[in-house]
Amino acid sequence: MVVIRLFALSHKAEFATFLLDLRLLRECGRHFAEGRPCRDLQMAALRATLHVATLAAGARRALLGREGSLAGNCLAHRRLWDKLHSGPRVGSVPTFDWFFGYEEAQGLLLPLLQEARAAYPLRVLDVGCGTSSLCTGLYTKCPIPVDVLGVDFSPVAVAHMNSLLEGGQDQIPLYPGHPASRLQFIQADAQDLEPVAPSGSFQLVLDKGTWDAVARGGLPGAYQLLSECLRVLSPQGTLIQFSDEDPDVRLPCLEQGSQGWTVTVQELGPFRGIPYFAYLVQVSH
Repeated sequence: MVVIRLFALSHKAEFATFLLDLRLLRECGRHFAEGRPCRDLQMAALRATLHVATLAAGARRALLGREGSLAGNCLAHRRLWDKLHSGPRVGSVPTFDWFFGYEEAQGLLLPLLQEARAAYPLRVLDVGCGTSSLCTGLYTKCPIPVDVLGVDFSPVAVAHMNSLLEGGQDQIPLYPGHPASRLQFIQADAQDLEPVAPSGSFQLVLDKGTWDAVARGGLPGAYQLLSECLRVLSPQGTLIQFSDEDPDVRLPCLEQGSQGWTVTVQELGPFRGIPYFAYLVQVSH
């Protein structure tokens, strides 16, 4: 465990202690000891880096009030993700999840879908889907008819997921959990969804770690991402941001960028020893 003590500029002027769980770095060591390929080590290390960078960046923003404390970080660059997604895959798991996957999120997602007041199939958008199991899990396991669209700016990730959907790479084709469900993956920039997503067209918009990655290049890009997510959201819809960033940091950002909407937070996990948060943005009643 690494302890970073920072002076918190609050009305109490207290010292805030942030405990950064580095279990994922130990996971890297296990991969190396087991002789697993370099890509596994790379991905686990970057996942740990993203977790630590998210907390550190949030802490610094809270202290200094500056935008994009890690501006220019490579986590916001497409070529990094293209390189990672193009590496060889190990074992029978064809997807890779930052934070956690569909199994951990379904307890939150299914009730929201069941309560949605819209005609079936319900439209779901996953921005910055990468090669996550979130879209495929909704498509194959959700008992409610859903029309799922995964978008990512990496053509490598999109090609991999479309191949997985169609049964390529020696995989069995994916079959829907409900006969009316649909799934597709499209290359698109989550900060400019106009070419693929009309306004008010989705009942559920998911962002699992995409804000965190985009914010590494500066908060203006993250706010543009949020604006696009809210634009494509239906009037009774819900945007969910999954992150490990502390509510004291994320909530002010979301409230500033989504005025007129209601922002709430639910804690998830901990998974692998790390607590996560689901930030829900919904229309104000």
